[in-house]
Amino acid sequence: MAGTRKPVAVLVSGNGTNLQALIDAAKVDSYPARIAVVISNVAGVRALQRAADAGIPTVTIPHGDYPDRALFEQALLDAMAPHGVEIVCLAGFMRVLTRRFLRDFPGPVLNVHPALLPAFPGLHAVRQALDYGAKLTGCTVHFVDEGTDTGPVVAQVAVPVLDSDDEAALSARIQAQEHWVYPLALRLVAEGRAMTNGRRVWSGGGPRTEGLSIRNPG
Repeated sequence: MAGTRKPVAVLVSGNGTNLQALIDAAKVDSYPARIAVVISNVAGVRALQRAADAGIPTVTIPHGDYPDRALFEQALLDAMAPHGVEIVCLAGFMRVLTRRFLRDFPGPVLNVHPALLPAFPGLHAVRQALDYGAKLTGCTVHFVDEGTDTGPVVAQVAVPVLDSDDEAALSARIQAQEHWVYPLALRLVAEGRAMTNGRRVWSGGGPRTEGLSIRNPG
């Protein structure tokens, strides 16, 4: 299996708990993807140490070192090229990728967002849900397109909003669900099972669609 595992670049900017979930999933030989490189736009973040501890190559590319976004994104592409990257996963990467990057990188790009898209896109999604008075929120793994959190949905998990919730408590419960659904979504994509028809994504593995539909963890 090792020779057929899809090489993945994970782009990070911070603590890297979702990166850790992907690293842990990829430790299993039967998992269809391997983390080939971790790239951060911020030096010294915890995510880089997590990658180093796992023996994964790391690259730091501070976006402030580049006069424009095109040159920064070219640096990302150049850093991925030696690793033969076929899939990109964004894990707390605090930069919006442009049409140019998505055009020049031929493989799928995935992101995880702490809301049930299309509700509460963009920054501070958990705060948005609380301020709105939502009774249900969650997390979404989606393909990245040219918009902000607008790409086709691969997997979603529903998380109830409790009366006692503040932003920290709700964020923690959502993040716990991200840690299992992101590796699941990557598995489906790496196996070629997450197929799109316009905005709709479905599993090509038969009638089982675990992880593709909303799940309420209680």
